[in-house]
Amino acid sequence: MDEREWLTEQFAEHRPRLRAVAYRMLGSVTEADDALQDAWLRVGRADTDAVDNVGGWLTTVVARVCLNMLRSRAARREQPLDTHVPDPIISRDDGADPETGALLADSVGLALLVVLETLTPAERLAFVLHDMFAVPFDAIAPMIERTPAAARQLASRARRRVRGQAPAPDPDIARQRVVVDAFFAAARAGDFDALVAVLAPDAVLRSDGGPKRPRLSFVLDGAKAIAGSALTTRALSPFVRPALVNGAAGVVVMPRGKLMVVMAFTVSDGRIVAIDVLADPERLATLDLSALDS
Repeated sequence: MDEREWLTEQFAEHRPRLRAVAYRMLGSVTEADDALQDAWLRVGRADTDAVDNVGGWLTTVVARVCLNMLRSRAARREQPLDTHVPDPIISRDDGADPETGALLADSVGLALLVVLETLTPAERLAFVLHDMFAVPFDAIAPMIERTPAAARQLASRARRRVRGQAPAPDPDIARQRVVVDAFFAAARAGDFDALVAVLAPDAVLRSDGGPKRPRLSFVLDGAKAIAGSALTTRALSPFVRPALVNGAAGVVVMPRGKLMVVMAFTVSDGRIVAIDVLADPERLATLDLSALDS
């Protein structure tokens, strides 16, 4: 086996982990796949004679590509986005989707990815690589041109923000589904009090309508505000279809079979603490829903 064949085999073997790294770094499946393609081109031109840990080296290559993409993304934005919901991963409600399971092995909820969007590129890299993939700070530091101690501080800062804004969800999907079903049952019944009861008092709803639906880009804070909004949209209830959204209980809204909205729920201690809504028609059109039909 020549070096090119060996590299191809190694890249294919590590691809699930590399794609997971890229998705957590970028919050976009399309961009994650682009990052892997760019990384493969770089790997093909690299000298591997001094490489001892192939998996670690490939992770570093992908992480550097993602870091550059994040920096370019930040430079293009004239002002920060008010509301940006990353690309959701949709799978069957019974969880029978091995490929999605590999991508979301750590159950990276959409609420967590929303918080990661608020981090600087260096903070995001340090947190994702260390806290999610156990990459040591000695390896992270050269990627962001910092000392290991500075990389540790970046990850710590990111960790505090994540803990404060993205509560850990209930690990039991069945319990999550009971709460989400109660939310929609209350909405269909027009029961404001029941809606408030199923929501945490400080719950947050983030909606991203994209440039085509700017009126659907907003943030609602508090159970009463969210309950009131749910009542105004209960006409969509007949088109709600259960699904897993980033490994957690969620729904897709599909009137006449056309995807209109994806809703991800974060359930903690028996109540909904966060709802993340993607309603951007351009991005919805790119989502892979094939798992729902299998």
